[in-house]
Amino acid sequence: MGWIYATLLSALCLGLYDLSTKHAVRENAVLPVLFFANVCSATIWLSVMLLDRSGASVPALFHVAPLTWTQHAQLALKSVMVGSSWMCTYFAIKHLPLSIASPIRSTGPMWTLFGAVLVLGERPSGLEYLGVAITLASFVGLSFAGAREGIHFHRNKWIAWLVAGTLLGSCSGLYDRFLLHNRGYNAATVQAWFSVYLALFFLPLVLGWKFRLWQRNEFHWRWSILLVSLGLLAADFLYFNALREPDAMIALVSSMRRGSTLVAFAGGIFLFGEKNIWKKLPAALGILTGIVITLLG
Repeated sequence: MGWIYATLLSALCLGLYDLSTKHAVRENAVLPVLFFANVCSATIWLSVMLLDRSGASVPALFHVAPLTWTQHAQLALKSVMVGSSWMCTYFAIKHLPLSIASPIRSTGPMWTLFGAVLVLGERPSGLEYLGVAITLASFVGLSFAGAREGIHFHRNKWIAWLVAGTLLGSCSGLYDRFLLHNRGYNAATVQAWFSVYLALFFLPLVLGWKFRLWQRNEFHWRWSILLVSLGLLAADFLYFNALREPDAMIALVSSMRRGSTLVAFAGGIFLFGEKNIWKKLPAALGILTGIVITLLG
C-alpha cells in the first residue's frame, strides 16, 4: 500500500508544479524557463552525488549508483523523451487556460493504460476500461466548454501541442516502468541522471534563443522557476519510488497521479482568475471520476 500513498503525495506536488509552471511561463520566454528549472534540479542532484562520492553520510534513499555507458545512454534517452514532452506542454500551457490544459494533460493515464496493455501485458479490469470511457467522454465535453472561449480543439495548434506532449509523457511513463522494474534502477539514480541530461538537452536550444536564431520572447527571471524545479523533484522522486514497488501497476500509478488536476484547476480559479469555470467543471470532474473508477478497478 505504500506505493498508493507515495503516488497521492506525488499528485499533490505535481499540482503545485503545474501552478508554478503557469506562473513562470506567462508572458515569458519558455526555453529559458525550461533550461533554468532543469539547471536547478541538476545542481541539487550533482551536489548530492558529490557528497556521496566524498564519503559524507548520505541517506541510502538518495544514493546514486555508478552506471555503465549503456545505462547512461538509457537515461539519456529518457531525458530526450521528457524534454520533447515538456517543450510541447510548456508552450501549450503558456497559451491555454490552466483549466483547459490541466484536464487534457490528465488524460495521460488513459494512453499509458493502452500502452501497458499492448507493451507490458498488463490486464485492466472492466471497471478500468469504464474509467477510460468516461475520461474520453469528459474530454469531448471539455472541448465544447473550450469552444466557448474561442479554443476549438480541432484547429487550435496549442491543443495539438498539448496532446503531443501528453502522448510523449505517456511513453515516458512506460519507459519508467521498464527502467525501474525490469532494469532495476533505483529512483535516485534515474532522477539524478535524467535531470543532468535534461539540462544538457535544453542547453543548445536556450543558446539558440540567446543568440536570436529565431523570433522569440524576452525572458524574465521569476522565483516560480525555482518552485517548478522543487515541485517536480518531489513529485518525480515519490513517483519513481512508487513504481519500484513490485505490485504497483503503471496504469494505476499514472491515473492516481493525475489527481493533480484538482490542485491545478483550483489554482486556475483563485490565482489566475480564469473564466467559464462552471462550464468546464463537469468535464474536469468527469475526467477525475474516470481516474477514480480506473483506480477502483
